[in-house]
Amino acid sequence: MVKRKNSDNSDTVAHGNYEAKVAEIEAIISRIESGELELEAVFEQFANAVEYLRQCDTFLQQRQQQMDLLIETLNDEDNSEL
Repeated sequence: MVKRKNSDNSDTVAHGNYEAKVAEIEAIISRIESGELELEAVFEQFANAVEYLRQCDTFLQQRQQQMDLLIETLNDEDNSEL
């Protein structure tokens, strides 16, 4: 069973770097695809990639909510000027 390092990962990418996480995911994929890793290392790397993907997804969802709120605010301002 894979243990998660941090179950509340909502701020992990926000304080880090989204692009760096994506680059690390790509590096993990390359290492796995190379066939040079032992099976246990493949599972560990895969688990890490899944966790990074979850963090990135949470980050993107939060940013989407922020964008939606900003757009809604702009629309409300436009409608109030009519």
